[in-house]
Amino acid sequence: MSDDSAAAQYTLMARALRHIEENRLDQPTLGDVAASVGLSAPHFQRAFSQWVGISPKRYQQYLTLDHARHLLKERFTVLDTTFETGLSGPGRLHDLFVRWEAMTPGEYARGGAGITISYGWFDSPFGEVLALGTDRGLCGMAFAAESTRADTFTDMSSRWPAATFVEAPQNIAKWAQAAFGEGGEARLHLIGAPFQIKVWEALLSIPSGHVTTYSQIAEVIGNPKAVRAVGTAVGRNPVSWLIPCHRAMRKSGGLGGYHWGLPVKRAMLAWEAARLDARDENVA
Repeated sequence: MSDDSAAAQYTLMARALRHIEENRLDQPTLGDVAASVGLSAPHFQRAFSQWVGISPKRYQQYLTLDHARHLLKERFTVLDTTFETGLSGPGRLHDLFVRWEAMTPGEYARGGAGITISYGWFDSPFGEVLALGTDRGLCGMAFAAESTRADTFTDMSSRWPAATFVEAPQNIAKWAQAAFGEGGEARLHLIGAPFQIKVWEALLSIPSGHVTTYSQIAEVIGNPKAVRAVGTAVGRNPVSWLIPCHRAMRKSGGLGGYHWGLPVKRAMLAWEAARLDARDENVA
């Protein structure tokens, strides 16, 4: 498959995922989804199953709350064990290696003063994504599925009010593309308070296709009573997807909140679970 045809299929399948999510309560038929991307039903079925790993109909089943509860029951990750085994690396389902470093507390306290942050808009399986980064790595990824470009940029840039922002997608394209499995290494430059950094580090250790709870994260970082503060830090995660705050759930199996909208969170969990199940079936 040529690079051009691969990119075209990526775009079509991303549109299909959004159509299924946006119409999930109506349970769209195979023909409905195929028509939304301009393909015949048989062609779309083959392409979707090859790209996502399962059929469109089965993917719809992953978007329900019941599936979230199943994840929590069957794929709950005890984070301290994950830390010990280094599970997060081998657990990733695409050729992605994440290397990260954080600002010092003093640098963070200055609100990004003296730092230039490049930004640009990119396609993703979960809608248009705003990526931001310094010369040391990505410091932000935000989804605009339920907001405008302007509001999304304002939300992200307000986190580092003293930084200089330059629209230069070419400066961060290789990291943004690597984030969604297009090869290469995704580098992160985390800009946050020390407590936030600890929470985000814990999130980085949750394998793809698995989940944990806010209370378990609090236990792992040594503050078992700080569940509410952990929830706040998870919600302030600036690098969506790569720092997988979508894998943090309530003890009840409820999805909890998600800064970029619950539809995006459902789609991410469904996408990861589907690809993990497909991989496990192939191994078996």
